[in-house]
Amino acid sequence: DRSIRPPVVTIMGHVDHGKTKLLDTIRKSNVIDTEAGAITQHIGAYQVETPNGKITFLDTPGHEAFTAMRSRGAAVTDIVILVVAADDGVKEQTKEAITHAKEAEVPIIVAVNKIDLPGANLEKVLQELATAGLQSESWGGDIVVCEISAKNNIGIEHLLEMVLLQAEILNLNANPKVRPVGHVIEARVDAGKGPVATLLIEKGTLREGDPFVVGVYSGKIRAMFDDLGRRRTEAPPATPVEIIGLDGVPQAGDPFQVVESEKYAREMASTRQHYEQISRAAERAQPSMDALAEWMQEHKELKIIVKADVQGSVEAIRDGLMKLAHDDVKIRVIMGSTGAISESDVSLASASNAMVLGFHVRATPQATELAERDGVDIRYYSIIYNLIEDMAKAMEGLLEPDYVEEVKGRAEVRKVFRISRVGNVAGCMVISGKIHRNNKIRILRDNVVLYEDGELDSLKRHKDDSAEVAEGFECGISLKGYNDLKEGDIIEGYVINEVARTL
Repeated sequence: DRSIRPPVVTIMGHVDHGKTKLLDTIRKSNVIDTEAGAITQHIGAYQVETPNGKITFLDTPGHEAFTAMRSRGAAVTDIVILVVAADDGVKEQTKEAITHAKEAEVPIIVAVNKIDLPGANLEKVLQELATAGLQSESWGGDIVVCEISAKNNIGIEHLLEMVLLQAEILNLNANPKVRPVGHVIEARVDAGKGPVATLLIEKGTLREGDPFVVGVYSGKIRAMFDDLGRRRTEAPPATPVEIIGLDGVPQAGDPFQVVESEKYAREMASTRQHYEQISRAAERAQPSMDALAEWMQEHKELKIIVKADVQGSVEAIRDGLMKLAHDDVKIRVIMGSTGAISESDVSLASASNAMVLGFHVRATPQATELAERDGVDIRYYSIIYNLIEDMAKAMEGLLEPDYVEEVKGRAEVRKVFRISRVGNVAGCMVISGKIHRNNKIRILRDNVVLYEDGELDSLKRHKDDSAEVAEGFECGISLKGYNDLKEGDIIEGYVINEVARTL
């Protein structure tokens, strides 16, 4: 029952490089003239019809919103179009966008915009892209680069063809017949309609009248509109629609699902609100380092975002951290840049399970608030040595310990007694150390190991049970599950000690 669905595309790039203009041009080129006036409608997501198929575009305000949604579990983007101005090249925000897209493991298509300007320099852009980790096809890599002018509608058709070609490779499909689920793209309160949310349906077909839960709210679809403001009675997968009929304003990235009845929707929303309150209280109570340590134990990787006052410090910290690399524990600086720790940094850390290190910089109040809410660990340093030392300790906590054997004692079998219903009991003399009741046991005959990792069934001095027997004393020993004892055998007691490893 699965069928091909349109790709969902997010446009990213540096401010003023033409993201908004590109989306406007794509929409104007692909709607009928009579509907062009409706383009002013802003719902955060649009669907365009091209000669080769439909494409859904998410109009997120930069990569921050993209990653904020991903940190809430909403991995809705299939392809990223990275817009780079031909006369300006790769900028700081471009690099950030590349990091965010790569962390999400979303394929990137580069659109080099303003290609018709006198200052356009494609080779310089390709060089800078390669330095930033994106090797174009013309440079022997696998990144598709399209030359465009959003303002003059040059190369737009080719760009859309490349998007659909990439979508074909990704083999995007969804079942339109199951109960609908999706995510919130954006939400607001409208003076006339009340709470309004833009949804992207991921599977199933949404219909008017459907009862639903979204985040911690519930409702029933009273009306649905597409990005041109037209009323829709149903929305198949990968279709963005604006809905009314909610009892509150959800957050971008919140999951949406249709349920069997309004009553059940209200109950689910009420339960979620209850658990969210508990979870927030727990987050406030639990130090974030505990959560980080737990996550690191599971993944054996330490991901770090470095923010510093100057680029030289960023590089020095990155180099110092790279020297901590170990076969068993990975360390990865997923982003390093200068300036205050921003909400964007915290969102990326939350989405990537990373920690943020600030060197001679602090987080903005908004970033601090977001970090507290999302449980992101931010640490501040003024001495590089202290920063590296702390990270080394965090990594050492991830290393599996070494296990070292320690022989505690040896006893020689002097005589073997056969006792009914018990088996063989060895009369022994402890010849070195002590034999402890709870030691692991090994049997040696002529220095050849016959049996190990065994346990004592009994340890007696005369006829009394004993916890340990020291060197120079006789004792009676029987083993669990092992009877083949002979005079002259050596019974070795040993323990396995756990030793913490260091880098």
